[in-house]
This record gives sequence, structure tokens and C-alpha cells, in this order.
Amino acid sequence: MTTVPDEPTAPTAARAAEAPHPLASIRRSIPRDWDDQVDLFAIVKLDGGGFVRGWNHGAERIKGYTEDEIIGSHFSRFYRAEAQRRGLPDQLLAAAQRDGHVEDTGWRVRRDGTEFWARVTISAIRNGEGQVQGFVKIVRDLTSEKQAADERAALRRTFAHDLLSPVTALRGYLDLIGEELPPDHRLLRLAGEASDHIIAMAQALMSDVDSTAERGRRRATLDLIARGAVAVVLPGDLGRVRFGQMDAVAILGDVLGLRRAIANVLENAAKYSDDVIEVDAFETDEGAAVRVRDHGRGIHPDDLASITQEGHRGRLADDGDGGRGIGLASVQQIVSAHGGTLRIRSTLGEGTTVVLSIPRADDEAAG
Repeated sequence: MTTVPDEPTAPTAARAAEAPHPLASIRRSIPRDWDDQVDLFAIVKLDGGGFVRGWNHGAERIKGYTEDEIIGSHFSRFYRAEAQRRGLPDQLLAAAQRDGHVEDTGWRVRRDGTEFWARVTISAIRNGEGQVQGFVKIVRDLTSEKQAADERAALRRTFAHDLLSPVTALRGYLDLIGEELPPDHRLLRLAGEASDHIIAMAQALMSDVDSTAERGRRRATLDLIARGAVAVVLPGDLGRVRFGQMDAVAILGDVLGLRRAIANVLENAAKYSDDVIEVDAFETDEGAAVRVRDHGRGIHPDDLASITQEGHRGRLADDGDGGRGIGLASVQQIVSAHGGTLRIRSTLGEGTTVVLSIPRADDEAAG
């Protein structure tokens, strides 16, 4: 006779209530002074007005103040005078209160007046009703990493500058030779375009390592930005692009963003045509303009009004073309951010012309 073992009885409510909750056990196991045992990060507790109410050993090590020296002080004293005048500390607290947390990276000031490069996260602390009771500020000292990055950038900038000087001189020599030769001399034209490519690549390298160029707008000429885009999209393929009118029209803009916009247009031209791509930079009543013209399949007339919408590839696109329909949408966004216009003209079977126009530098300054 086979016996069946008794089934385990279900735990009673009382026994279930006695079982410790895992999270509660973890909370009990963490010492109350856990933040004081963290010295890699500064952990600063602020009240709702931004005054310091808590200070760990990491904060003392990084910022230089003892707890007795800093408790009750407003946290704005950790910022440069210029940042205080701009109201940055209050802006960060407002953003943390609105969004739950905020992150910021920049220079901060120690007790002895020296500065360090910090990555800061400020999180809002709320009560059960959702009201902000205070903030927790976590700071990481990244000064050594910042210095190493700056040294690498300086090395690349020096290389670009040392490359740019002789090739600019070479371009001048070619211009002098051009005065002695016919204007349509093929080899001279190719040598001139090659030197222009090198100049544009050196300019692009200097822009990439210039931290101010990444954060904001700077003065540049649209012809060099266009040449830099060609150097990125079609490096070494000199016969594929024909430069026409290339005027040095000054603009004040996001150089990397504008180069990316022109590069997107060039990539489309190279993708949808096999012939020469014509590039011009010139001045118009609207400001500075870059024109890219190809002789490819063109865009269907019914797609011209929507081709710059994200995800719209046009009815003539096929799976072999690749892409997701975001290139021209990105171009439109970048040009619009500069207060400019994007115009597209196309004829089926004959090609497409794209013109990007943005205000001149002087126009920007006047506005």
C-alpha cells in the first residue's frame, strides 16, 4: 500500500506576519552613519532654502570645510562669484524641485579658494504629501579626469594648428601658380581641392577639440563648414564633388551642428545619385547659404511638402537605400534653430537641389 505524504500546511496569517520583510532587514542592517563612511563622494544635505544641514567626511575631504564650519551656510558659497551672480545655485534647486533631480558639471570652489571640476546631482526630498522638505546633493571631484582630457585636447589642437599652417601656405602657392596657368587647368584644380580638403579637416579637428564650440555658437565662415562636411562624408573622393562659388560669408552658429546638417544633405546626394555633386556657398538677401545639387533620381512631387518630417522617406526610397527618414528632419531642426530656412527643389530623374540659408554673423549681432 502506497502512502501519500501529508501536504504542507499553508502558513497562517500570524506566522506570515512574523516573517521579517527583506527590505526592513536591509534597512536595519545599514548603520545610521552610513553617509559618513563614504569619502569618495561629498554628500551634502540641504533644507528647503538651500542651507547646509548635513555634511559627510567626503564633503569635508573634497570641499575643505569641517562640519562645524559649514552647517547653516547657504550652499551657494561653493560656486564661483560669476555663477552666483547668474543665480545658478537657485536655478538648480528650482529644477530639482520641479523635476525631482538635476545634474550639473562645472567648476566649484573649495574652502581655501582653489577650484575643482565637479559633477553634481541634487535630488529633492519630499514628505508623504509630496512637499519638498529639503535636498540631497552628491558631488564627485573629477578634476584629474578634466585635466587629462584637456591635455589630450590641447595635443590634438596643436596637431591641427601645425597641420593648418603649412597647408594654408601651400594653398597660397597654388593660387600664385594659377596666375601663370589657364584657369581650367585640371591638375591645378585637383591640387587646390585637395588642399582645401586638408584645410577643412584641420578646421573640423580644431572645432571638435574646442570645448567652447561644443557648448555654444562661434563665428565661422559657411564655406569652410561646407568643405568640412565634404571631408567627413566623401574623404579623398575629390572627383565626386565639384566646388563652385565658395564665398567666405561669416556666420555665428553651432559649427558642429551646421556641419552635421550639410553632411546629411551630402549623404543623401551621394546615396541617390552617381554623378558629380555640386556644392556652392554664397551670400543672399537672407544671409549665408549653402547649396548642394545632385543629378540623381529626385524626389516625388507629392513628397516635397513632407520629406523633412521625421520618419518620412518618400515613395521613391527602397530598402536597399538604408536610412530611417531622420536625416532631413535633423537638417530642418538645425537650420530652424539658427533662424534659417531649408528649401528643396527636385525634378524626377534629373536631381535634387537643397539650399540651407542662415543669418549672417552681422545680422545675428544686430538682432
